[in-house]
Amino acid sequence: MAAAAPSNSASGRDGSGSERQTVRASIRGVVQGVFYRAWTKETADSLGLDGWVRNLPDGSVEAVFSGPSSSVDQMLTLSKRGPKSARVEQVDVEPYKDDVGKGFEVKRGKY
Repeated sequence: MAAAAPSNSASGRDGSGSERQTVRASIRGVVQGVFYRAWTKETADSLGLDGWVRNLPDGSVEAVFSGPSSSVDQMLTLSKRGPKSARVEQVDVEPYKDDVGKGFEVKRGKY
């Protein structure tokens, strides 16, 4: 799937009246062991996003971002670079329909 963000993949508006979207991103490249998850949480928190991030066994990182469309789009753009030590090669994005709850978390353990 293309790296471009889909528009309004989740229905609804946030408290400010802005359209919300929720997407799942698959981030590939050198993205494990380089603080990518910690960077993602810090960045998502700064943008006021809900969701989560986790490492996958294939060496990629999976993340779900939910919030105002403009903030989700900004997070996706930033995810293409990641922290300084990461080398992102590809970011695939698709709509995500499940509830992500409130806040942003780093998931650990079972995939």
